[in-house]
Amino acid sequence: MAKKEEVLVPSSKLKLAIADILKKENYIEDVEITPKGHGMILIKLKYAEGKPAIKNIRRVSKPGRRVYVGSNNLPRVLNDFGIAIISTSRGLMTNKQARKEKLGGEIICEVY
Repeated sequence: MAKKEEVLVPSSKLKLAIADILKKENYIEDVEITPKGHGMILIKLKYAEGKPAIKNIRRVSKPGRRVYVGSNNLPRVLNDFGIAIISTSRGLMTNKQARKEKLGGEIICEVY
């Protein structure tokens, strides 16, 4: 919303996996890990005609309240125009991938 071209985020495996999913789903342009010693992830944001590709991102599971769903109850974000990122036993994936593989897990966030 601040119209920044790129964002620096402290590095972790979870953040990198989420950024990779967002890149595959065309919500961001590129993900890079800064040179050793800095431990930062550089995320290049995507804009279409001056409007951000990510209109809203909402964290669902929080440290005080974890939200788990089975494979039958996976959420549909904006009638499947958005995605939910799910942490499954096979790693992070979108709600659409988890539905195909019939996996449930913890809902990390919703993006649209």
